[in-house]
This record gives sequence, C-alpha cells and structure tokens, in this order.
Amino acid sequence: TFLGYVNIEQNKIIKIFTIVSVIFMPPTLIASIYGMNFTAMPELNMKWGYPVSIGLMVLSSLAILLYFKKRKWL
Repeated sequence: TFLGYVNIEQNKIIKIFTIVSVIFMPPTLIASIYGMNFTAMPELNMKWGYPVSIGLMVLSSLAILLYFKKRKWL
C-alpha cells in the first residue's frame, strides 16, 4: 500500500510539472520567433511591436491557464 501512495503522489507532481510546462510553451514559441534574425520583420519597427508581443505571450498563457481551470485540472 505504501508504494501505491508513493505512486499517486508522483503522479500528482508529474501532472503539475506537465501543466506548468504547457503554460510556458506558447510564450517560449513567441519569444523564439522574435529572437530569430530575419530581414523582413515589420513588427519590429512598429511602435507597439514589443508590447504586442508581450501581450500575446501573457494572453496565450492565461488562455491555457483558464482552460486548465475550466477542466478542473488545477
């Protein structure tokens, strides 16, 4: 029975690690796209380019967080 409890606790920990990694995936993707050296990236010359990219990162993370809360995974 002890091994069963240990297994359940490990599953809970792995679930939390998975949720955290999925929440940070979209911001990482957006940041990596903007980190590439392309010659034609007009949004980099825009006044609101940086705040829009930060906003996209925050919104994508919040959307996933709300999805997990709606599914009662958090």
